[in-house]
Amino acid sequence: MAEATERQPPALLAIIRIIDGFTDRTGTIISWLSVPLVLAVAYEVSSRYLFNAPTIWAYDATYMLYGSLFMLGAAYALHKGAHIRTDFFWEKFSIRRKGLIDTISYIVFFFPSLIMLFLISLNEFHYSWQINEMSDQTPWRPVLWPFKFVVPLACLLLLIQGVSELIKSIYMVRTGVELEHKEKVEI
Repeated sequence: MAEATERQPPALLAIIRIIDGFTDRTGTIISWLSVPLVLAVAYEVSSRYLFNAPTIWAYDATYMLYGSLFMLGAAYALHKGAHIRTDFFWEKFSIRRKGLIDTISYIVFFFPSLIMLFLISLNEFHYSWQINEMSDQTPWRPVLWPFKFVVPLACLLLLIQGVSELIKSIYMVRTGVELEHKEKVEI
């Protein structure tokens, strides 16, 4: 990595470091959503099974917290290389070919799809906020616009991290050097 960073233009390296640092910090902050999620589930389970007194809010709270954790954690997962790849083929490719595939994928699929999803979900959030939309899943009926705001926010975080990943993939194509080797996640 030291050799790769020496040949990397300083401005691009600075952009990558800033974006990756931002994604690391937001990923850490977002991971704390798991605490209220676990507390809500534990409270509901003990309330329901120990005291035979289920809550009216736990279902909504848990699906909103879990959905938020899942969506907002996607940029961190992209940064760490936790998204699914077909390793059977991928590991046989040269670094330049990997960079070319990633570059094309980001430009043709990733950015256009996320920009469209961002715009559509932003419109959905705005409409939900305007009408003060409420859930009809439970008697608690929480407002939905904060939960619907998570989708455009997740898209924005993914787009930001995607810029870093695109720069890294273009560098791989140009130099044949991998700036950052993604951690292989075994399931």
